Amino acid sequence: MKRLHPSLTLLAAAILAYGLLIPQLGFYWDDLPMSWIRYQLGFEAMTKYFSTNRPIWALLYQVTTRILPYLPIYWQIFALLWRWLGAVVLWSIAKELFPQREKFALTLSLLFLLYPGFNQQWVSYLYSHFFIVLFFFLLSQLLMLRGKTIPALVFSALNLWMMEYFFVLELIRPFIIWTSLRDESNPKERIKRTLSLWTPYLAVFALAVLSRIFIFNNQIYQFSLKDELVRAPLETILMLAQNVFSSFWTVTVAAWALAFQFPNPAVDGPRTMAVYAFVIVTVTALTLFGVSKQAQVQEGSGRDASTGSVWRWAILLGVVMLILAGPPFWLTNVPVSLGFPANRATLSFVLGVSFIFAGLFDLFPQRVQMVFVTLFVALAAGRQFLWANEFRRDWAYHKNMFWQMTWRAPGLEKNTIVLMNEELSFYADNSLGAALNLIYAPDNHSDVIDYVLFYPTNRESLSLTLDTPVDYDFLAGKFSGNTSQAVVFYYSPPKCLRLLDPEIDLENRLIPDDTFLRDAALLSSTAPILGEQISQMPAAYGAEPAHGWCYYFEKADLARQLGDWETVTQLGDAAFALDDYPNDPIERFVFIEGYAHTGNWERAVELSTASYQVSKGFVGPLICKLWNRIARETEDTSERKVTFDVVQSKLECSP
Repeated sequence: MKRLHPSLTLLAAAILAYGLLIPQLGFYWDDLPMSWIRYQLGFEAMTKYFSTNRPIWALLYQVTTRILPYLPIYWQIFALLWRWLGAVVLWSIAKELFPQREKFALTLSLLFLLYPGFNQQWVSYLYSHFFIVLFFFLLSQLLMLRGKTIPALVFSALNLWMMEYFFVLELIRPFIIWTSLRDESNPKERIKRTLSLWTPYLAVFALAVLSRIFIFNNQIYQFSLKDELVRAPLETILMLAQNVFSSFWTVTVAAWALAFQFPNPAVDGPRTMAVYAFVIVTVTALTLFGVSKQAQVQEGSGRDASTGSVWRWAILLGVVMLILAGPPFWLTNVPVSLGFPANRATLSFVLGVSFIFAGLFDLFPQRVQMVFVTLFVALAAGRQFLWANEFRRDWAYHKNMFWQMTWRAPGLEKNTIVLMNEELSFYADNSLGAALNLIYAPDNHSDVIDYVLFYPTNRESLSLTLDTPVDYDFLAGKFSGNTSQAVVFYYSPPKCLRLLDPEIDLENRLIPDDTFLRDAALLSSTAPILGEQISQMPAAYGAEPAHGWCYYFEKADLARQLGDWETVTQLGDAAFALDDYPNDPIERFVFIEGYAHTGNWERAVELSTASYQVSKGFVGPLICKLWNRIARETEDTSERKVTFDVVQSKLECSP
């Protein structure tokens, strides 16, 4: 059977690992502020945003954002293509370095493509540009090996001037040249040729270093060990050494151990389990077919025809790459970990890790080698699919949250502060603040920002007391507000997004302590919420969801704010007629209040009892507060008096 070209094997593996859920994926983390600044505030704002860190990199965004629209599916496909192209170039590099070692080249590129230490492929607007720069770096190495010096220098310069992740890794070049010249028997001649070939690239590297020192010296990552070295040199060196070895363990053993984390049927469900199994089986078949076919065209001995075994050269190159990958993080005290979003640092190490593991696998006999390669590659693809599903779920929660927010708050006064809990996994509060401005200030293209969204847990300097000024710099613009103009939301799906009520939620123990939202509830007000429709959901958020329980709850809460009790009860009748139900007993409160205000006391008591029975200790005191407010705001009638007697008896509320 004719062998499948390795580039097609890599593409199929990339689609299975990263692409199956693309239509259901969105924008995440830094995607949101960066894309909002570009698409809404404009090119000048984007240039200003990058001016404090990576000004040359901004030029790349100038190109890509003129081509791609503000829709996630385009950026997801774009990021996947660049990830794949990087793997194809690496395969070509391996072919140049180790001719006739087809199996090794494909193994190396598959390990590189599916590396499980990095789980942020779907932060596509941001990382597509990382993958482009990585592609430039790899393409420069390939062109150098093929003797194309001028274009190789151009792509080397693009890597060096755009960002710092692969900056020091550029120094792997003489080792790659040395490896490519291993057929040279005369050591002196080999050294001479290596230095001769490396010299123009070294000159470009030196220019890049000088430019960072004297021109672009405002990079976001600054050398941060200087003071520590002066104050405590020995302790600092020991700490640095520990950090180095910890990083090596993290990006190698710990990272690949993630591939062996299997799905949880109770959490992931049968459909996800079935697709995961499909990915595993299909990638296994792809790997077995692809690698075995490549093995048929390489040397039967499994050894390099020149001065040594391929595995020795691969591991040596991998170790040097690991050492060169770390300085941008070790010297700036940026952690190298596998958590989100810190595992972005593993992108600098993935090349070295891939060479080391491919070299180690090459040590084994062919059959054992096939087992290890297939197992690692297939499980890594499955692990990446599971992460894709987590991103899919988080985007769905994100979209639902903002749809519910626009139902509850069609408009917001300018300079409003929004506070909420940190519920979504792949979003910082800065991310959601960008989305908030995109939705509620669609026509604002200035550097005066209308809104901010904060997690109180992330903002230690944020005061939760009234009448405190709040200023925040988005880099491309600034916000100025005051804590006296704030709204506070609690979101914990499948519960509805809920605007906190200061009278009720200051003592609501159903809101976790570590959110700080009970303290923040004091700031929550309906005053900044406008009844008129100002918000506009971008096309990226898709069509409006079907109107279920949360739609009627949000609209009823808005009607309560406006004092339209008839509408509250009409929405309540519609909501309770649905094949749906509240996931939070507090969600009934607005309807309890509505039915009470319209004289349907029996229904109000019925709903109160239903909520009370969920948790008497937690909900009971809150219901009593609600009925105290009802007593204060409704007309004193005989029917109301009878109802309050029932409430005091059933719900144990004191008069």
